Amino acid sequence: MKKKIVILILIFCVFISGCVSNQNSGKGTLQFSSSPSGAQVYLDKEYRGTTPSTLTNVELGNHTLEFRYQGYQSWSTDIMVASGISTYYASLSPIPQPSVQPTQGTTNPQSQTPPSRVTIQESQDSIVIGNSISFYGTCTDSDSVILTLYGPGTYADGVTVAQPKVNTANSWSYVWNPGYSIQNGLYTMIVYDAQKSTSGRVVFTVTGGGEVTIIVNKNSIGKGDSITFSGRCTTGDATVTLTLIGPGQYSNGVDVGSQSINADQTWSYKYQFDNAVQAGMYTMTVHDAKRTKSASISFTIGGSPAS
Repeated sequence: MKKKIVILILIFCVFISGCVSNQNSGKGTLQFSSSPSGAQVYLDKEYRGTTPSTLTNVELGNHTLEFRYQGYQSWSTDIMVASGISTYYASLSPIPQPSVQPTQGTTNPQSQTPPSRVTIQESQDSIVIGNSISFYGTCTDSDSVILTLYGPGTYADGVTVAQPKVNTANSWSYVWNPGYSIQNGLYTMIVYDAQKSTSGRVVFTVTGGGEVTIIVNKNSIGKGDSITFSGRCTTGDATVTLTLIGPGQYSNGVDVGSQSINADQTWSYKYQFDNAVQAGMYTMTVHDAKRTKSASISFTIGGSPAS
């Protein structure tokens, strides 16, 4: 009798474990970070903690994501939650402060000294991991500037990367070469004068790292049939490009389309063949816009038009 009870208990535990597994399947995990960190996270207008944080068991499908931080402009976007882990990062911009005009009839000795003016420009608005980027600008009434970088990972709370000198022509420059130990994403470089009384900023993206994947909905199709490719792109690029190689007109490779990457880092592309396409083996290759990563998959086209 005791043996039967033990067996029944074991069967019940296995059943409960299966139920828990089924309940957790079909859910997504979201990882949040921001610059500055500590931003409030709202999913579908419901508070879900502060950055950096991780949210599990999120229902799949469309959601609205918002980051809020006092003194900064709110950041919001529509996202598509898929199974697995998705990462979201936002660089928040301070709310511009209105200038204060001095009261008429009062004198302020400091008002006779104009504040420092500082500007910044970047050599390009996007770089690939491993490359460098140049920053340059002007600054008056200060012998140096301070460059502080905000972005994913190490730079989430801001890192002072350099303090270049200002030359006699009131200009400065700096080359940032981070190597390969950075994450892809959106970065903000802020320049201050030495007294941090004024500042300027530029935004740029870093792509690379991560991966590009591709799968196909059919391994074999007929002439005139369509085929759908899909996958993920986590390199930080906004689009992927698909190149088809095969017999006839595709022998040298043809770029057949470009597809935007969804908020959850997935993409999908449908391609239609005509009845004149040659039968044989074909290979579709997908790569991110900067061509830092790629992936390929093969399929066949039969000798008869699709019915």
